[in-house]
Amino acid sequence: MFDRATIHVRGGKGGNGSVSFRREKHVPRGGPDGGDGGRGGDVWLVASRQVRDLSSFRQKVHIRAQNGEPGAGAHKRGADGDDVLVEVPVGTEVRDKKSGQVIADLVQEGERVLVARGGEGGRGNVCFVSSRRRAPRFAERGLPGEERSLLLNLKLLADVGLVGLPNAGKSSLLAALTRAQPKVAPYPFTTLEPNLGTLVIDERQIVLADIPGLIEGASAGAGLGQRFLAHIERTAVLLYVVDASAGASGVREALGTVRSELAAFNAQLLERPALCVLNKRDLVDDESLTRAFAAVASDSAQWAWATPPVVVSALRGDGMAALVQGLGRALAAAPPPPAPAPAPAPALRPGEQRVGAFIVSQVEEDRWVVHGAALERLVAKADLGNDQAVRYLQEVMERAGVSAALRRAGARPGATVLIGENEFLFEEGSL
Repeated sequence: MFDRATIHVRGGKGGNGSVSFRREKHVPRGGPDGGDGGRGGDVWLVASRQVRDLSSFRQKVHIRAQNGEPGAGAHKRGADGDDVLVEVPVGTEVRDKKSGQVIADLVQEGERVLVARGGEGGRGNVCFVSSRRRAPRFAERGLPGEERSLLLNLKLLADVGLVGLPNAGKSSLLAALTRAQPKVAPYPFTTLEPNLGTLVIDERQIVLADIPGLIEGASAGAGLGQRFLAHIERTAVLLYVVDASAGASGVREALGTVRSELAAFNAQLLERPALCVLNKRDLVDDESLTRAFAAVASDSAQWAWATPPVVVSALRGDGMAALVQGLGRALAAAPPPPAPAPAPAPALRPGEQRVGAFIVSQVEEDRWVVHGAALERLVAKADLGNDQAVRYLQEVMERAGVSAALRRAGARPGATVLIGENEFLFEEGSL
């Protein structure tokens, strides 16, 4: 099972605004009629049960939405870029790679999250007409879309999670209970990835997950422990599988190791309803089995077993009926596993904000930074190679009070001013 992936997503670039003038017969000196550019497409992740794991992202690493089309004359607005819907398995946790923050936990079929917003389209020259500017020969550029790297982590959604040390017989038990066909062999670490199987109990279909064997230090990353432990978080009931042939002391030690690793990874897992299965009955004589059973049963209060321990032989099928009954009782009484935090609702696409909302800060003696979302967006969309566009930008920033704020903060003529990714030379009346 391919349960982890890193992808890079990018929203589409907004289309540029158009510089155009009406040109029709018998209409001398037609006014500006350049249309706005279309917005870039968004990138969404959508949970789907049709997708089994994250293997499709081994090759498909870069995902881009479509760019918006540029505006045109006759007030024609450019077409918006198409959104991209990327299907991921139900149970996928989405994190921002840079910050590590959880963006969404997609646990419902059809649940979706916006991960890269498309850029705004630029305004056409018709938007810049004023009483003093009758024929503007400039327009705005479209903004680039959001770009980020994401970590995808698939956590299985199962009713019962089988946990235990390597070679405890979890895969054999899963195969005996269900129609699953996991790899089974008489040596440790046969199972290198989680396996799923289904079982019908009281007309309810139950999903069981065979979690690869835990070892001491798994919660700290030994082996692939953390990856395996993540799959246990969403199970309603834990089924501890121990090798009865290890003897009373071996059974106690095995349970202690597994419980310690679960607690170190997530202490809430110890509060999850649990059953204990003493497997490999066929390899143990009656006297040794009695001692092993007593070792587990005597600590029932410590382990908080939902039912008394069950003795089985996955090889011969002994005790399977009793185990199924125990699982049914435990599941009936089990509360649902903790629900993940809901995916954040996508924010509305920002409209025009008041440009005057900005902060001036000094980073070096003659170097200043002006922060403000609306102001930075305005500068990013400006065609700085066009004299008219530059003069318009200066007028807007002057009215917003950027020059006055810099003077009050102590900036002197000749200082460098950064707004977004652009640098300007501060002169009186220049900003």
